[in-house]
Amino acid sequence: MRFFVLILLFINSYALFGQYHISGQVSQENAGNAIYLSLVEDYRKSSRVYLDQIVQKSEVDSLGHFSFEGNNLSDQNRIYRIHLDGCSDNTGGNHFLGRCNNSKNVLFIATNKDTLEFPTSFEEQSLCTINSTNPKSGLLLEIEGLKEQMAYDFADYPSEAKKKLNLDKWFKTLHNFGQETNEPLAELYIYDFLSDKRNETFRFYLEDLTTNDYYENLLGRLNHTYPDEEFTNQFNAEITTDKELASFSQPSTSKWNRTLIALLAVSILGNVLFFLGKKKQNNTDNLLEKLTPQEQKIVNLILENKTNKEIASELFVSVSTIKTHINNLYKKLDVTSRDEMSVLFKK
Repeated sequence: MRFFVLILLFINSYALFGQYHISGQVSQENAGNAIYLSLVEDYRKSSRVYLDQIVQKSEVDSLGHFSFEGNNLSDQNRIYRIHLDGCSDNTGGNHFLGRCNNSKNVLFIATNKDTLEFPTSFEEQSLCTINSTNPKSGLLLEIEGLKEQMAYDFADYPSEAKKKLNLDKWFKTLHNFGQETNEPLAELYIYDFLSDKRNETFRFYLEDLTTNDYYENLLGRLNHTYPDEEFTNQFNAEITTDKELASFSQPSTSKWNRTLIALLAVSILGNVLFFLGKKKQNNTDNLLEKLTPQEQKIVNLILENKTNKEIASELFVSVSTIKTHINNLYKKLDVTSRDEMSVLFKK
């Protein structure tokens, strides 16, 4: 009995100590490849891999196993991504953008206390099944399944009349599914898809926005569960702007309407740039807060391309002391080189 209790304590130790543990299995042909854990705070960045999202880097071992663990995630649910780098050349930057044919990734919901496993499926498919202590971790995979069914519907009935019926059907289906999850992050993931200007759904979304109270209700759910979060404010700004866009009539002969739309487009662009700039500044400020005043000076001198010897001379310390500081900086910032540090603090 005592042995059984010890085993249970060991299994739940990550939750007890407030740490996450994420592990999984991929094909052994990926042995030695880099694999990344990323935080997707901006729901508009859920479709691609971005360098500034990366939280932790690991490597696939000789058996195809990988793992991440630590105590640096949010205590609330957030959207995360595991991205397996399939590029043959890991020295370049393009592979962070997910452009390699062999790259794989999966989006999921987790907190700092969760234990997740990504086993290889019976069809030898990796990163497509989730076992988790968090019941909401697999919601985004379920949404992807619904989107595939939606695509089949549109392929079967390509006429304009059927397209309108399908849009009405699938907006309701996806909205209802999102509400039933009781997880606004899952609803934001659906919203990102339906309101994407690159999709055929966008025109229908603008019409729906003016007649359906779903979007205001979602804003209420976001404010209740995630008050003052950047993605909540972003959603509020987007639906406010899109409602104005949807309210304009669209006659091609009206120069006045074209002018208003052009001004609105400038306003939308301004909002996007504001959010991006604010996020980048906040990320940089948060990183600097981790550092001591001396380490901040060293970072600034590194960004000025000073050598270790020049930094030591300017700060009146030995070169070996500077090397120690730089090693500590690498650990704190989770980087491995001066170049990565420069990218991290690039204006």
